[in-house]
Amino acid sequence: MSAPHAAAPYYFVPGPSKWPMLAGTSLLVTMIGASGWVNDASWGPAVNIAGVLATILVLYFWFGDAIGESEAGQYNKRIDLSYRWSMSWFIFSEVMFFAAFFGALFYARAISMPWLGDLDHKIIWPDYAAQWGSGGPAGVTDAFTTMTPFWIPTINTALLLLSGVTLTISHHALRAGHRAQTAIWLFATILLGAIFMGFQVYEYMHAYSDLNLKLTSGIYGSTFYMLTGFHGFHVTLGAIMLSVVLYRVLKGHFTADNHFGFEGAAWYWHFVDVVWLGLYVVVYWL
Repeated sequence: MSAPHAAAPYYFVPGPSKWPMLAGTSLLVTMIGASGWVNDASWGPAVNIAGVLATILVLYFWFGDAIGESEAGQYNKRIDLSYRWSMSWFIFSEVMFFAAFFGALFYARAISMPWLGDLDHKIIWPDYAAQWGSGGPAGVTDAFTTMTPFWIPTINTALLLLSGVTLTISHHALRAGHRAQTAIWLFATILLGAIFMGFQVYEYMHAYSDLNLKLTSGIYGSTFYMLTGFHGFHVTLGAIMLSVVLYRVLKGHFTADNHFGFEGAAWYWHFVDVVWLGLYVVVYWL
């Protein structure tokens, strides 16, 4: 949003839109393709990719309409407040999403693992040691090496913390009306996010080839890849959001007093940073 708040004294209600229906249809196609893919159907990958591309195309035009409405001066303080509440609830849903995976990790480590290693189960699995990082008591997983915080996870932590600083500097520059500095620091944030993802890809390659750590490596492997993988996906989404914001900054869409498009993306990025700090401690250190 960048148009002056006083431009529209009413609460803007857009006309009928085809985008919600098309978004739902494209997501349905995406999930049908995904279900076929995981069940080794020959048509699964093509249908899944087609659904993903259709979803991206729908979002492009849908968000484009919202940006056009904002630039046309149809939004005011009431719309701004609606966007803020919507983004807040969206981030809350993301908090609950990650809480589920952190909860699964807690349950496995603090409840299931000690339970399987107690005296009542020594008769069934006499050689099982209740130490986190094992493949489980049944011995059905291949041997693997657990992850450590050195050095890629620690470097990635520094990268994300630094990206939070550069994004904050960019925000302050925007509020001060310095558009060039806003763009420079915002680009630096996106670049740091891209470097983070590059290191994570390298870490995954190392884990698979050198440590034999896979998604099928018991509860350790599944929780590791689910937590770090979904976080990496969110970093990618955040970088895309910030890239769109950067494009809008260069186009002159934001003002010092009215720039929730920037702020919403910044909220999301800071949320991703906080999640990584918890993940870094719980997954890599403990």
